[in-house]
Amino acid sequence: MPEPTVVTATGSVVAADYFQSYSVVGLLAVVGVLFVAVAFGAGRLLRPVVPTPEKLLTYECGVDPVGEGWAHTQVRYYVYAFLYVIFAVDSIFLFPWATVFAAPGYGAATLVEMFVFLGFLAVGLLYAYKKGVLTWT
Repeated sequence: MPEPTVVTATGSVVAADYFQSYSVVGLLAVVGVLFVAVAFGAGRLLRPVVPTPEKLLTYECGVDPVGEGWAHTQVRYYVYAFLYVIFAVDSIFLFPWATVFAAPGYGAATLVEMFVFLGFLAVGLLYAYKKGVLTWT
């Protein structure tokens, strides 16, 4: 049976009772950290360690590393990826907006907000088009 809560003259609960619920969370965190530490320690003790020259080579998709590690990459591919992410996030914002737009009393305000949002995206797309980012060469 749990002990009754002790209340002081000012009406506050004793700190020991208050922190008792947090002690369970702290104990669970300590047990979790210990569990991970024991698992990593056991893995380190039980695994075989046999370094060979083949194991010490850099592994790159099944191809032996030959030559220099520097490769020239076009920056425009990153720009395409960035534009894709922008418009993918834009489409994610359209779904909750459509849900709120359907709710009574929010129609006009959400419609204006969405056109402002789409306007910003259109300006960004126009800027990318004017800079020639969207032309594939």
